[in-house]
Amino acid sequence: MNLADRPALTYSKEDQCKSKRQKPTQKQMGDISAKVDKQLKDRSNGVCERCDAARATERAHLIRRGKLTARTTVNDLAHLCTDSHDWADESGFEGRQWLKEFRNKLLNPS
Repeated sequence: MNLADRPALTYSKEDQCKSKRQKPTQKQMGDISAKVDKQLKDRSNGVCERCDAARATERAHLIRRGKLTARTTVNDLAHLCTDSHDWADESGFEGRQWLKEFRNKLLNPS
């Protein structure tokens, strides 16, 4: 079959510019909505959820954005002070373990 004998497929500029993506990107799933942010601040009362002493100024994802399977909820976040957030991200196993245990505590309160 000779492709030169087939008519060319043409697409309007509008069709060419339409987004074909069906599911949200990892960045979009990791974005924190205003509603979720308010729920997080209400839960923490502005105090770091790790050290319970410092003012919470940062929101830490308990599950890394690359591992998210749904949009971020309040149970996917911890409200932390800068030192606690740095510790959780940079301390390796200890920080990851704390984040995992904190998320389990949120999901299974006892």
